[in-house]
Amino acid sequence: MVTPLDIVKKKRAEAINRIVGKGYLSTKRVYVGMATCEIAAGSKEVMEVFQNAAKQGLTDVYLSQKGCAGRCNLEPTVEVVEEGKIPVKYGKVTPEMAAKIIERHLKNGEVIKEWVIN
Repeated sequence: MVTPLDIVKKKRAEAINRIVGKGYLSTKRVYVGMATCEIAAGSKEVMEVFQNAAKQGLTDVYLSQKGCAGRCNLEPTVEVVEEGKIPVKYGKVTPEMAAKIIERHLKNGEVIKEWVIN
């Protein structure tokens, strides 16, 4: 017989799996600007690079989109937020740059200073 406590335990385990599976507990977060103007500037292709990396095993990274930052001249933008560190914002990001951000910054901890915007 299934008790109410069994049902609650099952629902809790499912919720924890969803939270972990979506990366909500990751120590690194990547936000790609996906407002209409950023999409027009190429952010959809940039987002696809990060999504593909996640599908291919990039771990401990929560990927999400963000709205307009009011910096049209610097689009597409990507923000990397790491636990215990100052957030880093990259501007005029191309798909090629996104791949380098993954390799150099997310995997090796190197901020690519020449691409950083304030």
